Order: sequence, then C-alpha cells, then structure tokens
Amino acid sequence: MRSVLPALLILGSLSACAPQGVQAPETYPLSGRVSGDWGSNPRLRLALVGTGIPGVVKNDSAIGQNLVSGGLNTWEFGFDLPKPGAFNVAGVYQVVVFDDANNDTKYNVGEKFARNRQWLIVSPVNGNFAGVNLPDFLGGAEALPAMTLSSGWNLYDQSLPLGAGNPSAFTTLRDYDLSR
Repeated sequence: MRSVLPALLILGSLSACAPQGVQAPETYPLSGRVSGDWGSNPRLRLALVGTGIPGVVKNDSAIGQNLVSGGLNTWEFGFDLPKPGAFNVAGVYQVVVFDDANNDTKYNVGEKFARNRQWLIVSPVNGNFAGVNLPDFLGGAEALPAMTLSSGWNLYDQSLPLGAGNPSAFTTLRDYDLSR
C-alpha cells in the first residue's frame, strides 16, 4: 500500500499558496470609505496607481479588494497593498476608486474616479527621499517635497505640514477615504 502522506503534503502546501477569499474591509492593510455621487449602478473598483523612482508606472486594479455598500452613496472598502519587499526602488502611489464603466477591471482614462491628497510612499530602506518634480514640459513644479522615510510603506498627507509624523510609516492604514 502506497503512502498518501506525500500527496497530502503537496495538497496542503498548494492550499496554503491559494489566494485568500474576499474579506471584511477592515481586515485589509488599507481601508476606508468611498462617498459621493457616482450615478446609478456604478461598478466601483480600486486601483493602485503611481510610479517607482525612476519611472516604473503602475496602474494595478488586480490587487485583492472589497467594496461593501454602506447605504446611499457610501461604501466601505478594504485593499491589499503589495508587500514592501516587492519593491527594490522607492515609489509614490495612491489608491484611487473608479467606476469601471466598460467592466474590464482596469482604470482607463475617461472613467470617473476619485483620489485624495494622501500619498503612499514605499521605500526599500530608511533614509532621505529627494522629492519628485514634474517634468519640464508640465511646468517642472515640485510634486512631492524632500522628506525622511522609513523602510516599507509611509503615508504623506499633503493637507498637513511636513515633519512631526508626516510622513509616517505604517503596516495597517485606516480612514484612507476617497470622495467625489
């Protein structure tokens, strides 16, 4: 009689690698509320958009997420962020919500969207971030100032003064609200 132990070990290891199912919004590393008028029957979806330094553009809506209706024009959401170790360069990102009008699960220019003034900055190391300027053909203005970052994910809130906890490192971020 052949042993079934190797087969059970293989099945067990495969199921451990399977993606997690949909979870409650507050169990994701990033969560918040979506609000505003999105019209009738919107197909809301979230995407991580931004760029690595230097210029690796990301527009990824295939990341685990959950949007749950909270009543008229409000939704609670949870969103998985890539593990900081997946990045070998610093990057500046935002999570946006969009109405996936063509139902292709990707944010396309022209679809209704909302974002906030909070930037998610990932850094592979502790240290100083030189800042980001717009290209000269877009005016060359400063998009993000120079700042000190911790290794991993950092939150920079443009509506608050730089310094004294802004930016701040995080592993779990609540109240990342998005509104139209």
